[in-house]
Amino acid sequence: MVGAGMKMSDIALPAGIQSQIGRNSQQLAESLADAVADMIEARLKVAPRASLAVSGGSTPVPFFRALATKALDWKRVDVLLVDERWVDEESPDSNTRLVRENLLQAGASDARYFALKQPGNSPSKVLGAVERALEQLTLPLDVLILGMGNDGHTASLFPDAPELPRALAIDNPSRVVAMTPVSQPQERITLTLRVLSAARETVLYLRGEDKLETLAAALSEPDQVAAMPVRAFLKPGLKLFWSP
Repeated sequence: MVGAGMKMSDIALPAGIQSQIGRNSQQLAESLADAVADMIEARLKVAPRASLAVSGGSTPVPFFRALATKALDWKRVDVLLVDERWVDEESPDSNTRLVRENLLQAGASDARYFALKQPGNSPSKVLGAVERALEQLTLPLDVLILGMGNDGHTASLFPDAPELPRALAIDNPSRVVAMTPVSQPQERITLTLRVLSAARETVLYLRGEDKLETLAAALSEPDQVAAMPVRAFLKPGLKLFWSP
């Protein structure tokens, strides 16, 4: 069943994918913040630091605000974005600005933030600087929060980006790739599939019935990753959080 009024119960998730449904976006954001705080706290019990990679956009804002209030040892937490638009940090389109204003607040302001945006007019010209900025980040990522566009992209793995094959190549040693998707007004930079897919904990965080339709389409042909890159993450171990 695909169309108006679609529900999570209409989707047959593959075995090994856990789903949590929120009554509304605020309740889901708080549930996700609780879950992520538990993941980070568990990692900090066995490792000197924990890493959290998040996505931008409007959906995660209530989650960011809820997570920022958690009593974690934030000085030992590394935060970064999975992707970034190549705009000035003061721009309303900057995901870094979004994270600084909504997540890196209160106790979470003590977290160490790794910026993907470095000085330069184009991400393709400063990839070396971005790689150097990430050198102190320990991989694999501990907690990864992904979103999904209605075209099936996640992070900046856009189906219409000419650089997509390189970003999806598991044997690509780079942490980041510059992306120029035809459908987007700005150049972007994204973590590669090699980095993203190795995360210890991966969450796909969605809101709205339209995202369920996209999810159903992605699940219908799981092997066609280049057509809908989110398919690379629809596998056992994924935690799916959704609300209307």
